Amino acid sequence: MKLYYAPGACSLSPHIILREAGLDFSIVRVNLKEKITETGENFLAINPKGQVPTLVLDDDEQLTEGAVIVQYIADQNPNRNLIALPGSMKRYHQLEALNFISTELHKNFGPLFSPGTPEEYKDVVRANLLKKFQYVNDVLKNQPYFVAKSDFCVADAYLFTVTNWTRLVGVDISGLSHLNEYCEKIAKRPKVQEALEAEGLLKK
Repeated sequence: MKLYYAPGACSLSPHIILREAGLDFSIVRVNLKEKITETGENFLAINPKGQVPTLVLDDDEQLTEGAVIVQYIADQNPNRNLIALPGSMKRYHQLEALNFISTELHKNFGPLFSPGTPEEYKDVVRANLLKKFQYVNDVLKNQPYFVAKSDFCVADAYLFTVTNWTRLVGVDISGLSHLNEYCEKIAKRPKVQEALEAEGLLKK
């Protein structure tokens, strides 16, 4: 498999899950501004959406959208318990968490990364995101991972990824102690460290 990524972008989530699942894969860095890969390919010819992550399988089948990609990856090695069995309530709760992260957290960062967004609107977005992260913090007060009765799963890789963006756009989560402790714990996982190092995100 081949994962097209940009350092620290939402593609970090499937990158982590690929390593946690112990699968064979390669990564290809994409310049999202220029839409060119590190090997000089036109990324739009690979994925017309022009977005990462993009996962190309061994048979050239392609998957996009991170929340779907991590489900596929986790299902390739169910023994790693990165996602529950199809049809189980535990899996539905994990998918519920993925959907929350995608719609309530991830998408709300968009205006903050856009240079054309008026600053007064960015303040509104930051306040809204902080409320969402306060909810996450409250959840993590009572359980070690984001999904109840679940160990580390696909939702945790995604939550870790988007939470890291807060420091880039001025969302102050310093007061959310449970969320910060959770992110520190996730960051220490060996496979997470491997992914961060591969993307050049570890401070030397």
